[in-house]
Amino acid sequence: MERIQIIVHGRVQGVGFRYNTHAKASQLGLTGYVRNRPDGTVEIVAEGTSQSIQHLLEWARQVHIGSAIILIRQIFQVSTPRFSAS
Repeated sequence: MERIQIIVHGRVQGVGFRYNTHAKASQLGLTGYVRNRPDGTVEIVAEGTSQSIQHLLEWARQVHIGSAIILIRQIFQVSTPRFSAS
């Protein structure tokens, strides 16, 4: 089990990026959260298998309709069973 924090910079608020990211993470069996931050970025914190986290990162780097991603910062963290699948 791994945990990652991802901060996505660019035009990522108000374009469905957060909603679609949450749906993709759920599809991959990841737990955690996706939230808009006051500085205009989107924060993703996800826990799951290394493979699922890598798939989420690859998905996030793709072009998404309405969004313009400038930078993705990622920080791998020690996983703790903090999130539930609900």
